[in-house]
Amino acid sequence: MVVGRIRAPHGVRGELRVEVMTDFMERFAPGSRLFVEREEESRQVEAARPHKDVMLVKLEGLDRRSDVETLRGRYLLVPRGEAMPLPPDEYYEDELVGLRVETAAGEWLGEVVEVWWTDANEVYVLQGPYGEVLLPAIADVVREVDLEARKMIVTLLPGLLPAKDE
Repeated sequence: MVVGRIRAPHGVRGELRVEVMTDFMERFAPGSRLFVEREEESRQVEAARPHKDVMLVKLEGLDRRSDVETLRGRYLLVPRGEAMPLPPDEYYEDELVGLRVETAAGEWLGEVVEVWWTDANEVYVLQGPYGEVLLPAIADVVREVDLEARKMIVTLLPGLLPAKDE
């Protein structure tokens, strides 16, 4: 699971400028372990501190700027089994992608293929008989999420669906 994205090196001692992509800042606590995308072994966090709009993170074994130059754009990850529990009615992206989306009347609208985060709310991107549909993740629209049944029940607001033949 993604917890951050490496933007760039910071300084000359192997620190990374990391865009935080988690609500759980303890993921960056010294002593915790993170995987760098495309690396087999996790690395221990030696130090982390907020800096402007990023976290500066120092990982074990990366001690020079040259060690981290090639990591730009890579994600920092934790195993799915180490996911933090979420409050009721909140879900991780990988739990939502692939859900079958239907109206309360049983009309199939498509499958969740992606989740976008916006300042206002999340948006579920559906692919189905209407083509691509952008569904706001708000209480007036999303009525039920059943992870066991892999299904989401929604109430459509006017204008959310294009005509099927468009």
